[in-house]
This record gives sequence, C-alpha cells and structure tokens, in this order.
Amino acid sequence: MNRQTILIIVLGIIGILLPFIFPAYKLQISFLWILIVLALTWDIQGGQMGYNTFGNILFFGIGMYLCASIQVGMFFPLSEWTASGGEKTFVHEPDQFFQGFFVGILAAGLVPAIIAALIGYGILGLRGHYFAICTLGLGIAAGEIAGGIELIGAGQGMTVPPWPKGIGDTELRAEFFYFLSFILMVITFLFLKWAYQTRFGLILNAIRDNEDKAEAMGIPTMRYKIIGWVITAFFVGIAGGLMGNMVGYIEPVEVAFAGATLGVFMILMTILGGKGTLWGPVIGATVFHLFKEGFWTYFLGWQYVALGLLIVVIVVFFPEGLMGWIREKYPEKFGETVDEEDQKSSVEL
Repeated sequence: MNRQTILIIVLGIIGILLPFIFPAYKLQISFLWILIVLALTWDIQGGQMGYNTFGNILFFGIGMYLCASIQVGMFFPLSEWTASGGEKTFVHEPDQFFQGFFVGILAAGLVPAIIAALIGYGILGLRGHYFAICTLGLGIAAGEIAGGIELIGAGQGMTVPPWPKGIGDTELRAEFFYFLSFILMVITFLFLKWAYQTRFGLILNAIRDNEDKAEAMGIPTMRYKIIGWVITAFFVGIAGGLMGNMVGYIEPVEVAFAGATLGVFMILMTILGGKGTLWGPVIGATVFHLFKEGFWTYFLGWQYVALGLLIVVIVVFFPEGLMGWIREKYPEKFGETVDEEDQKSSVEL
C-alpha cells in the first residue's frame, strides 16, 4: 500500500468523523465537499485540457433547478407550487420526499451531461479567450433565461421541498446531506484519479500541450474534449442538486447561475491549489473555503476586499499553485531527484 492510498484512507476516515467532531459546522463542511467537486471538475478543462471555462456554472444551475422541480412535480403541480406558495398547502410524505429527491439527483446529473454533449460540438471548437468568453456568455444567459420562466418561479425563485416531518430533526437532515456531499466528493476524486491514469488523461494533456500535433497524430481531440465536458457536467449537475436542497431556496442569478461568485470561485480554488494536478483542487478548495468562511464571519463588509487580495497573492506568489510551490520546495517528496552539484551551482549564481 503506497503513501497516497494511505493518505486517501486517512482523509476518508477523517471525513466520516468530522460531523461528529464538529457538529455545529456540518453545513459549512458540506459546502466544502461541494466546492472540492467544483474545483476537481473545473480542472478537467482548465488544468488537464488547457481550456479555461467560465461556463460550468451552467450545469450547476440546471442541476439545481431540475432536481427541485422533479421533487415537486412528481407529486404536486409545479406551477401552483411556485405561483402561490405550494409548500404551505402541500407537505411531502417521507417516501415522496426521498423518491423525488433521488430521481431528481439522477436527472440532475444525466440531463446536464446530455446538454454538454449536444452543445460541445459547437463550443469546444473554439479556443483560447474565444472559448472562455463564449462559456461566460452561456452562464449569464442561463441566469437571465431562468429569471423569465414563470414555471420555476421566474426572478423570485422557488423553494425546495422541506425536510419531511416525522423522520428526525434538523440534525438528521444536516447529516443526510453531509454524507451525500461527502460521498459525491469521494466518488468524483476516485473516478478522476483513475481516469487520469488511463489513455483519457494522457490525451487531455496532449491537447493542453499542443492540440494541433495531437490531431496530426490521429487523435480525435474533439471526441475527448466533449467526453471531458460531459464528465464535468454530470458531477457538477449533481452538486447543484445537492446544493439546492441544502440551501432550501433557489434564485436564478445569485444562487443557481451565480457566475460572479461561485463560477469565479471554482477557478480561483483550482489555481490556488495547482492546475493540472489531482490534489491541487482539493487543497485549493479547502484553503479557499477556510479563508472565505473566516472573512465572511469576522470581517463582514470587507470580505470582497480580502478576496481581491487573495487573487493578487495567488497570481504573484503562487502562479503554479500551492502544489507547484510544494513540488519546487520539496521535490524529493514527489519522487524527483535534484543533483546536489547543480543545486549548489544555481545557489552560487
């Protein structure tokens, strides 16, 4: 058993014990697992493939709305729920709640994946800043479109079915969504760990290094770019479905398609930890979440100033991310050897 496997097992045990060690912070830690999923999936395009995208928030919002709409629509008219406060007149029974929730979560993963496959042929043909701007427009347009659809509450948003009565209190609800978020993060991490060790991971890196040469060698780059985006959409959509239930209220611009906040956060977290690495997004999301929660709690009103300073620090001092800095500082920890004579010469120069 190598060191990385041992580390994964230890961190898994810690993740299982955290809600019992810090019961008052279950919701905040659940958000951390969601943020790690967003950072890991953004790195598929932005780090492994070299396509910086601002559009992943599209799949997050679709998954959020879709899951909540299915939860309601399976047992109660959705239009009545959003128009007249249906949550006040209809209460989901426990079996209805869980049946609708799990069907909604499944759809929240599959439908965004299908959408990613359909639009991928048009979007992923663009490169560089053209691709980034196009994906940014997708996220903004989705928020505006959702704000005009009366069926899902339009600009006022919609509530998510509350936790059913008779099966525990808010603590049980917090634990339920905590472990679902944790399981999603673990599955995402392990899946990507496996995928990056296959031909799929090698081809993504080849696209990042030189896409034209990869195509000249006969690699169907478009196919692999679409597969990468489909994987991203699947996990991000499920994360959106979970987040909507944890928050309890869905608003189109500030919650579901929050490109100005969450859409930017997933990029910053990945860059902070280190693009193109497996552990970088995990480390970056953890550090970023602790930083954000600290300032949002103790320095409310200055949080965005602090966030701006964090961006400057990342760009100036950690251009390769924390993983890149650690690798440069301690190369032997990554199995790299440094010739002492060369190191001595570089120091003298």
